[in-house]
Amino acid sequence: MQSTAEQRALKLSIAVTLLSGAVGILGGLMTGSRAIMFDGMYSFVDVLLTFASLAVSKLLVQEPSRRFQYGYWHLEPLVAVGESALLVTACVYAVINGVQGLMSDGHQVAYGHGLLWAGLMGVTGFAMAAYMHRMARLQNSILLDVDARAWLLSGFLSLALLLGYAIAVALTGSAHDHWVPYVDPAVLLCIALAMLPVPLRTLRAAIRDVLEVAPEELDRQVRSVMDALVKERGFLGYSSHVAQIGRGRFVEIHILVAPDYRVETVGAVDNIRREVAARLDAAWPQVWLTVDVTADPSYM
Repeated sequence: MQSTAEQRALKLSIAVTLLSGAVGILGGLMTGSRAIMFDGMYSFVDVLLTFASLAVSKLLVQEPSRRFQYGYWHLEPLVAVGESALLVTACVYAVINGVQGLMSDGHQVAYGHGLLWAGLMGVTGFAMAAYMHRMARLQNSILLDVDARAWLLSGFLSLALLLGYAIAVALTGSAHDHWVPYVDPAVLLCIALAMLPVPLRTLRAAIRDVLEVAPEELDRQVRSVMDALVKERGFLGYSSHVAQIGRGRFVEIHILVAPDYRVETVGAVDNIRREVAARLDAAWPQVWLTVDVTADPSYM
């Protein structure tokens, strides 16, 4: 049910993004605004990325195969890396475009019509960002979280355009009328620079997952649980290894016991595993938990 909800949210995002992109490109052509055109092209690029997210979302609900025996969790951060990298590229392109516009004496834009477009797109962007962020929390989904960030960027882009174009309308016909042609490239430059850190942060987090950098919070949780268990059960020690790939978490724990430690039944060892799993709140398939007991320190 959760995966179906995730896919429905992505499909809604695709439909709204396609419509926003078409309106953006049309609005850019009608008003002569490069900033509006950039927002439209940004939306179309985002559609392609959301299609990739939808495909990965469908794979994540499938059972592991002989070829992918740990499932398809690794695809989630890979898609996030690709999406974030493209968004970073789009922002860098917008920065270059804005600088070129300022250096070429700006250009004329129908700012009145631009105000109407920016207001409509701003409301759409923030509404979709709020919805996708809520769904991302409910589904614990990186894919929806990345999409929510993209909508948030789009909303702030439209808000910046709205403010910039309002300033341009106010300057028109005044003593500062000669600054009006520079408003569109200046706004484009400012919003691109303001937007850039958001996909950069997402890119950094996704790369950490791809490289399987141990998440500090999960590592602390495992160590806290095992420190308490070792003290309670009188074990000699333990070693633990953790990794997070997308929404999948992998925990491997080796418990060291004395050579004469008696295990009456296999069920007794299973009870240790169940206790560790309960304390970690480790539920399959989101968490792959391995717990073994050994008297040989070389296996630690």
